Amino acid sequence: MNKQNKQVIIVAGGKGLRMGGDIPKQFLLLEDRPVLMHTIRAFYDYDPEIRIVLVLPNEQMVYWENLCANYDFSIPHQIVSGGETRFHSVKNGLAVIETNDALIGIHDGVRPLVDKELITRVYEQAELKGAAYPVIPVIDSMRKGTEPIDRSQYFLVQTPQVFKANMLIEAYKQEYKPEFTDDVSVVETSGICRPVMVEGSRENIKITTPVDLVIAQALIKCKI
Repeated sequence: MNKQNKQVIIVAGGKGLRMGGDIPKQFLLLEDRPVLMHTIRAFYDYDPEIRIVLVLPNEQMVYWENLCANYDFSIPHQIVSGGETRFHSVKNGLAVIETNDALIGIHDGVRPLVDKELITRVYEQAELKGAAYPVIPVIDSMRKGTEPIDRSQYFLVQTPQVFKANMLIEAYKQEYKPEFTDDVSVVETSGICRPVMVEGSRENIKITTPVDLVIAQALIKCKI
């Protein structure tokens, strides 16, 4: 596949409420720079020619531009205004996709530790199957009320979730539903395609609480 046909929409709409502070979690410092810069860098390192679309709330755009200037962050990316929900934010990102002949990844802006191997796995399977997403098996014991649950039947879903552009764009023509928790659920509901699961990574954590930031910091130090 032509490299120019790889694109990624990075969704960063967090308000920082669960972090207990005023700074949105995607802008908190991780090691030497904001979380979101690590995330963008991961996809640039995977493929310097990948097109990166960053979806941000309007009120955060100037702040982000100032951060880029302060940290001399020059990786090319297009900024798009976010929407009311994640669904609407992704839809806004899709509006600037210029070709249906592409593979489009959707990634959480606060998953900064996604690595090249995982990104490669998901894009390769999406090219073969039409759509793919990473998962990791549940390792904790589970119960529903007082009844034990067979955890081998359950997986934790991660991003990036990658799709052939024509499928994803068509799926997002649906009206919004509260059960659309991620892009896989949107595509599955449309009936266009059955995305395939690929091996995720336990290091590909989503930073939503202060503890997550501490864990991410420790993981980065282990890699240095």
